[in-house]
Amino acid sequence: MTNSKGKNKDHPNFSLEEGVEHMRRTALTLVIIGALNWLLVGLFQWDLVAALFGGDAHRVSSGLSRIIYTLVGLAGLYCIALLFRDDDRARAR
Repeated sequence: MTNSKGKNKDHPNFSLEEGVEHMRRTALTLVIIGALNWLLVGLFQWDLVAALFGGDAHRVSSGLSRIIYTLVGLAGLYCIALLFRDDDRARAR
């Protein structure tokens, strides 16, 4: 349960906003890891996740799919900056 200020009554040091922020950062971190993996697939046809956790690490892809994988990876590189950016909306509250 939360009170009117968003604080959890059972855990007074934990607010709903902090939980959402933690979830946002975790999700963004996973998206960045996935995008960087696709960047490796796009540039080098090598799947880091498959190499680490089992599977065929070498992927054969068409030229168009490699371009798309590379663009997704570059977007992931951009998202690294978002991971460390303070949310201006949260500060305004």
